[in-house]
Amino acid sequence: MSGGMGGGEGGVAEDLLTTKGDTHGYTTENARVAIGANTQVLTADSTEALGLKWAAVPSSSEMVSIAMGDETTVLAAASTSVPLVTFNMPYGFTLTNVIISAVAAPTGAALVTVDVHENGTTVLSTKVTIDASEKTSATAATPVVISDSALAVNSLIEVFVDQVDTDNTAAGLKIYLIGNQT
Repeated sequence: MSGGMGGGEGGVAEDLLTTKGDTHGYTTENARVAIGANTQVLTADSTEALGLKWAAVPSSSEMVSIAMGDETTVLAAASTSVPLVTFNMPYGFTLTNVIISAVAAPTGAALVTVDVHENGTTVLSTKVTIDASEKTSATAATPVVISDSALAVNSLIEVFVDQVDTDNTAAGLKIYLIGNQT
């Protein structure tokens, strides 16, 4: 049986596949691609000899976004002891980034500075800031640094505005906790 699956010339050897879930690959001849682990997916990869490999399903980031006030009211006085927003984390979460944004940009020498606490302890070793005349922390000269990325399910999350801008113009503040469910 030439060219078919029966193992003759040009076909695939019948004893090539040895394990449930094995599949075929090809370079210059037919070859076995062994089954991957549970939850893995078969992925094209030109760096592999057969052009295929088993890999973990890629995770996509998600975010928890919270408005920290209305769109037009300027931020109230800063407080490192009274949170502006408090909520319980709805699921376990690995925090990979924290971004804040404002509808009205802050002005003056002092930066809008925000801290995030989990169960009373900060999760940031370098707090998130918005530079003067900017509307997002994504462009901040000093990037946020996360010191505790594991947020537990039902943990108390508190968001503090540690410092308001010098001219007190920033308004419409929002915070985005970016990462993956665990």
